[in-house]
Amino acid sequence: MTRGILLAMLLGVAVVPSTLHAAPGAAARAEIGGLMQALEDSGCRFQRNGSWHDAAEARSHLQRKYDYLLKRGLADSAEQFIERAASRSSISGKPYRVACPGRAEQDAAPWFRRQLLRLRGG
Repeated sequence: MTRGILLAMLLGVAVVPSTLHAAPGAAARAEIGGLMQALEDSGCRFQRNGSWHDAAEARSHLQRKYDYLLKRGLADSAEQFIERAASRSSISGKPYRVACPGRAEQDAAPWFRRQLLRLRGG
């Protein structure tokens, strides 16, 4: 094999990972936006690393995490957003918690999954 062909093959392999993650489609973007809006409208409090935040602060935090994931092609679906941004702290690994009026405190991931089902009409 010539050097030129080998180099082209290696460069092709190096480029593939960056193209594997497409930007989320319109439906996924709408669902993720809907999840963040559901949080903001919920009146729930959101716990990160032991500190409680109101829903607007939580949405702002999750938006920053989502933007970070978008730049890296790591949030192509609402499920990926929940798993990679809305479930736990990227720093400590501790699960996020949600406390809503009249309901028991719970981990954020199941709360977001239920919101996603509602958005999808389920």
